[in-house]
Amino acid sequence: MIAFYNGTIFTGNESLNGKALLINGDKIIAVTDEASIPAGAKRHDLAGNTIAPAFIDLQLYGGNGKLFSQELSTAALQATDDYCVSGGCSRFLITMATNSIAVFLQGIDVVKTFLKENPGSGLMGVHLEGPYINPVKRGAHLPEHMKQPTVDEVKLLLNKAEGTVKMMTLAPEQCSEEVIQLLVDNNIVVSAGHSNATYKQATDGFTGGITAATHLFNAMSPLQGREPGMVGAVYDHATVHSSIVCDGFHTSWEAVRISKKIMQERLFLITDAVTETTEGAYRHLLKEGRYVLPDGTLSGSALTMMSAVNNCVQHAGISFDEALRMASLYPARVIGRDHLLGKLAQGYYADMLILSPQQQVLQLYRNGKLVQV
Repeated sequence: MIAFYNGTIFTGNESLNGKALLINGDKIIAVTDEASIPAGAKRHDLAGNTIAPAFIDLQLYGGNGKLFSQELSTAALQATDDYCVSGGCSRFLITMATNSIAVFLQGIDVVKTFLKENPGSGLMGVHLEGPYINPVKRGAHLPEHMKQPTVDEVKLLLNKAEGTVKMMTLAPEQCSEEVIQLLVDNNIVVSAGHSNATYKQATDGFTGGITAATHLFNAMSPLQGREPGMVGAVYDHATVHSSIVCDGFHTSWEAVRISKKIMQERLFLITDAVTETTEGAYRHLLKEGRYVLPDGTLSGSALTMMSAVNNCVQHAGISFDEALRMASLYPARVIGRDHLLGKLAQGYYADMLILSPQQQVLQLYRNGKLVQV
């Protein structure tokens, strides 16, 4: 048993002082008074720092110089895990942008191997972003692989994945109700994105089982007076969540602030992070704090989850506690893990982040074990 004490404990609901967080193995067993720390517990002095739930990134493509879709290897997945940890993120979905079905299947195989060989990693599974998206809103995606799905092709992906595909971004106007229902029935979180849907098409998709939207504003039909589009449908829906890339390039600080006022707990953070790559189908070049294609098209962020949180606070007027929830509890809800992740409470995994008063990552614990930051 380890007792964390002498600091601020942010539980996901509130900030507590004069308390201790007790973990045993991979789970949290209690938040209690410091005076009630069991005699045999190993003590970890927080020295006035803050302990909070570790972050969850549901969309990034690689890290530390290795883009997964370019290097379909377990080494690329480990490099991405290391990148996540450096930014306070203990769990992530490796994301593959639009590509051939053959490349998707190869990537899925590598992920299955990695999960088998590294059961204590932060990798939760795969997020397939495409290929069932709208070419009109392709962004940096490869147009030659975009298509409308068939039930048989989706079944092929699902059978091959064996549960490793956790999320899929698609354009609802490109997909039949049968396809969306098939994904939902197989426990895939379906997210609307790279879409030119009308307000009605988007809303019908949300009614039909789509529960999220991908990088709000980017590569989606905008909110306009006569046609509210995808953005308007997301704003107007009672339960659908949306990710947002808070880097000042993908969305302005004002757009983040306005969206937060409207959506409240339905808005969550992703990094959408890529890494510099000069070979292969996706070539990302770092330029003035963000990544672009050789033709200048915005193609990904240079964010970590910690920098996204700090941007929310410093530039979008969001409280630190709420920004922490946007990076932990709310993505846990989207992926259906909020009963185990996103809070420091009894029965939850001991995925924890120790932060300095300057909001810098000092230590990260995953499943109760210290991970090198």
